[in-house]
Amino acid sequence: MENLFDLAPSATPKKEEKEFSVSEISFEIKRCVETTFNHIRVKGEIFGGKRADSGHWYLSLKDENAVLSAVIWKGVASRLTFKPEDGIEVIATGKITTFAGKSSYQLIIENLEIAGTGALLKLLEERKQKFAAEGLFDQAHKKKIPFLPDTIGVITSASGAVIRDIIHRVTDRFPSHILLWPAPVQGEGAAEKIAAAIKRMNALPREGDIKRPDVLIVARGGGSLEDLWPFNEEIVIRAVYDSEIPIISAVGHETDTMLIDYVSDLRAPTPTGAAEFAVPVKSELQARMLTLQGRMLSSITHYMAERQNILIGLGRGIPNLAQILQENQQKFDDRIERLNLSFTNLINNKHNQIERISLRPYYIQNIIEKQTDALKNLNLRLDSVSIESVLARGFAWVKNARGKTIYNLEQAKNCPSLEINFIDGSLKTKPIGKKNELQGDLFDRL
Repeated sequence: MENLFDLAPSATPKKEEKEFSVSEISFEIKRCVETTFNHIRVKGEIFGGKRADSGHWYLSLKDENAVLSAVIWKGVASRLTFKPEDGIEVIATGKITTFAGKSSYQLIIENLEIAGTGALLKLLEERKQKFAAEGLFDQAHKKKIPFLPDTIGVITSASGAVIRDIIHRVTDRFPSHILLWPAPVQGEGAAEKIAAAIKRMNALPREGDIKRPDVLIVARGGGSLEDLWPFNEEIVIRAVYDSEIPIISAVGHETDTMLIDYVSDLRAPTPTGAAEFAVPVKSELQARMLTLQGRMLSSITHYMAERQNILIGLGRGIPNLAQILQENQQKFDDRIERLNLSFTNLINNKHNQIERISLRPYYIQNIIEKQTDALKNLNLRLDSVSIESVLARGFAWVKNARGKTIYNLEQAKNCPSLEINFIDGSLKTKPIGKKNELQGDLFDRL
């Protein structure tokens, strides 16, 4: 095949110029580019990075003058130690290829690394300030680590030295139930799986065969900043912040500080240190219990001795109980004797009353006879002054028309009519000076 670049038109056009198809042109450009740039290292800042559903990453690398499209195939992306994010300055190793469908070219990335620790630390500081401003690191949100948890949850790699160190340390200090949730601790997708593990631990039931842990340890061994980068990812930071279970972070060595250390409830310098924070030493607790038990027994003995002395002192002021009982018995006997005497006197008095009552009928009969005589005398006296007795002795009873008694002449003169009552009857008349046809006869008769 002829080289298209060798057949490019010269300054002096030929009579007959060869025609090329679009595909031929695209193929020659592809062959030239891929031959020339089949292995290169490109430094630039990630721009517009996004992960497709297929697992491939599509992004661009840029500097102040140009932009280069790039792609990371799924297999390569799974081996990355950090998540490609906008703003990270990286060094990409790969090859340039063309895409004929769009007449474009792109970098196929076979390896991606941070362009120096300085760039990564700059991104770390920016995230730290962002999360701090949101209050994710505030001490007020920290939860207390339980003193003696029943179940300890651990999120780490299932095949590393970390889980063995934690199990060994917990067993030495205070054997407890350990629930491991395996998760990758570096590479593509590690952050998402760590965050998912934290959420699933929180979703476990509080009771059952597999119950929710009382404390969580998120741990991994040492490594470079790139290796530890999943523990700086936002998805992990927010999962730790939202966790209802207290979390101890133990990532890297003592000198390594990740963002998870700021948001967790307690930061351990190493995974072994996290196990020490999670459980106390059983032998130390037993020794302390024995010490406290001895102090308690000593305090009780001292307390009882003090109370016994107080009782003895109080007992000295208490009089002889036997004497008190004897005195009260004597008083009781005196009261019994007086009560018996009073009862005897009461009986005698009642007998006397009964005897007096038995004589009352005779006495009452005498009174009745005397009262009967008096009543007869009063009846005779009453009869002697009754109206009938007085009228029988020749007196008359003068009344006015309203039936009221007339006592003197003046009253009689003022009455229009009079009624004169005798022992054998009565008549009506008028005083002298009143017109009455019976007046003359009546007074002539008188």
